[in-house]
Amino acid sequence: MFFDLQHTDSRSAARVGVIHTDHGDIQTPIFMPVGTVASVKAVHQRELRDDIKAQIILGNTYHLYLRPGTEILRQAGGLHRFENWERPILTDSGGFQVFSLTGTRKMNDDGVTFFSHLDGSKHLFTPERVMDIERLIGADIMMAFDECTPGTADYRYAKDSMERTHRWLKRCIAQFDSTEPLYGYHQALFPIVQGCIYPDLRKEAAHFLTDLDREGYAIGGLAVGEPTEKMYEMIEIVNDILPQNKPRYLMGVGTPQNILEGIERGVDMFDCVMPTRNGRNGMIFTMQGTINLRNKKWENDFSELDPEGTSFVDHEYSKAYIRHLIHSNELLGMQVASIHNLAFYLNLVKQAREHILDGTFVDWKRSVITNLGKRL
Repeated sequence: MFFDLQHTDSRSAARVGVIHTDHGDIQTPIFMPVGTVASVKAVHQRELRDDIKAQIILGNTYHLYLRPGTEILRQAGGLHRFENWERPILTDSGGFQVFSLTGTRKMNDDGVTFFSHLDGSKHLFTPERVMDIERLIGADIMMAFDECTPGTADYRYAKDSMERTHRWLKRCIAQFDSTEPLYGYHQALFPIVQGCIYPDLRKEAAHFLTDLDREGYAIGGLAVGEPTEKMYEMIEIVNDILPQNKPRYLMGVGTPQNILEGIERGVDMFDCVMPTRNGRNGMIFTMQGTINLRNKKWENDFSELDPEGTSFVDHEYSKAYIRHLIHSNELLGMQVASIHNLAFYLNLVKQAREHILDGTFVDWKRSVITNLGKRL
């Protein structure tokens, strides 16, 4: 895997590139739909590929490890074959999910012992074990095992957490470098920058990771309770240090506004459950603002779901109809809203890419970002 940085905006840190993988190229900046358990909820792979135009999707190590399990994935020939997705896949390390189980997990320097949310069974994630699991899953891009520090953590906790993440990272790299991919294509390992909202910790972490010279880097531990302004500040601090010739992935972020702000600060890759989760609850994103289809005002609005939308669902269905489906708990309503939102996110980063290339990104972003935050 390698990153071809093609252009950097003259008025900001926004940039355009291509990530080359054995499963295809990824044009950046890019948004990755979240396919937690080998499925982007309510969306067919054909829709992801042909309508939404997803170039890469994300899988979750914790959930895939528990179900269907690594043995099934190994027998299938890896996650690509299991879910019939021929384009790139990224897997997170499961760290965020494990550390979310605050009442049922125990952490020390060896790793994390936790109990399954499915059946209560006991499991151990160590850096070495997570690398082996991600090898079995077979993602093109694997994330290192880290501790996701809460955004409200005090300095002492954040420092201890960051240092543990760095000790685990060394073990992840040792295990990764001593093993081979299982399915005949290259896999890359991305370390994760932690450090909470403390500039000196973020700088220390970014320098530590840069010295390890991996194929890409992630920024973690943001959008987890800290003020939005702090998130943007941490992105700027980290991206000033991470190498220019490697992709940068901001984990779990976020709203359309967050994504444009991240792009302006030099982020290349994003993921978030918001498009599908909010869609299933009746919220759709448009360039004019967000629409809550549960509101009565849309009850007799027979206009297109989104006249500016790029998906077929935007022009085949009305707001009133999808509102009716959402209120009736009909699965089609959740599916249509999810498809629309994902297509919107992918088109948003596509537009950002085009404006970076033609030198108008900053002005375009300023012209659209206010509307994106409106509630219609």
